[in-house]
Amino acid sequence: MRSVFLCVAACMTMEVVALQAVPQSYVCPADAPSIYRAVRLRHMKRIDGDWNKKSWRRSDILRIERPMGDIPKFTPTVEARMAYDRDNVYVIFRVKDRYVKSVVQEYNGNVSGDSCVEFFFAPDPANPLCYFNLEINAGGTPLIFYIKKPMSGLTRLLPEEIAQIEIAHSLPRVVDPEIQEPVTWTIECRVPFSILEKYAKVARPSAGVQWKANFYKTGSRTSSPNYLTWSPILFERPNFHLPQYFGDIQFK
Repeated sequence: MRSVFLCVAACMTMEVVALQAVPQSYVCPADAPSIYRAVRLRHMKRIDGDWNKKSWRRSDILRIERPMGDIPKFTPTVEARMAYDRDNVYVIFRVKDRYVKSVVQEYNGNVSGDSCVEFFFAPDPANPLCYFNLEINAGGTPLIFYIKKPMSGLTRLLPEEIAQIEIAHSLPRVVDPEIQEPVTWTIECRVPFSILEKYAKVARPSAGVQWKANFYKTGSRTSSPNYLTWSPILFERPNFHLPQYFGDIQFK
């Protein structure tokens, strides 16, 4: 059921999505930033998208549930876990969804228009507003940029670097036509620190190290557009490129 692809991570489109005129919309509440404590992995035998495998049992679950923008006709239930070892950071998402579509197949394409999960992270504590945005659609196609200034100062990772990131996806590479019935899908990835260090200073995780980050779910070009965040964003329309609202990743 699952297939594994060597590919890389991905990023939202750099446009801010304007709201349509509807009677009701969401703005994230101005509550405290979120905190996640990531554990060191003892062993990760393979990347296969299995949410329930033994390697993840020590990792806490975070929920990506704060909505932005227009109220969708269906709101997915989205969870994630994060962990690390000496050479890599690991993330897995589980999405209980409907209206799932995934058509983009090229690296650094507009994957956020598809049903998509995203991990934005600033690995240098001295530069918390400079970050990588990793975006992966439901078919496992990624986008990843390094962003020094939202909306302008970005660098796309190269195909040969993206190919070093391992991604597993539970759905087919292309999902078209859209799945309108309930479906659960997963994305799991392994990101080597070595490719990140070509672009930024990386504080490699260990006990006491802290990164800034946020996790997202989107699907702007599906028949039920949705924009969900983990750490709250106080902004009047969907925009994930606001690193000042990132939460804290504390490594254990």
